[in-house]
Amino acid sequence: MEAIHSGYKGLSLIWSLNWDRILYVATILLALSFGAFIGSM
Repeated sequence: MEAIHSGYKGLSLIWSLNWDRILYVATILLALSFGAFIGSM
């Protein structure tokens, strides 16, 4: 039971780290495309 619990904690930690990275990349892409849109006007 303890191993399952610690494994779940590790999995949620990995998920939160990946979610943070996905959000970071998405924000950069959004900013770049917004800059390109403004530049092309």
